[in-house]
Amino acid sequence: MKWTRHTPEQIVTKLREAEAMLAAGKSVAQVVQHLGVSEPTFARWRNQYGGMKADEARRLKELEIENARLKKLVADQALDMAILKEANTYLGKHQRPREGGGS
Repeated sequence: MKWTRHTPEQIVTKLREAEAMLAAGKSVAQVVQHLGVSEPTFARWRNQYGGMKADEARRLKELEIENARLKKLVADQALDMAILKEANTYLGKHQRPREGGGS
C-alpha cells in the first residue's frame, strides 16, 4: 500500500464519507478498503477527528505543531541552563585565588 500523509481536511472528509457508507449498511472492512486506509488508521482517525469540522481539525494540527516547537524550545533552554550550571560549578572549584589584594 502506498504511504501518503493526509491533511486534516482530507481526514475529516473521508470520515464523513465513511460514516455515510456505514449508515448505508457497508462493513468497516469495505469502508476502509474504499478509503484506502487500514482499520487501525481508521480507528485512530475516528478517535482523533471524530465529530470535527475541517477548520477545527486544521487548527488542532497547527496547535500540535506549535506545541512540539515550544516543547523543543523548553528542552533546549533546560539543556543550556544545565550546561551553565555545570560550568559555574567547575569554574568555582578550579579558580585560582586572586593575588594582590588591592583596596
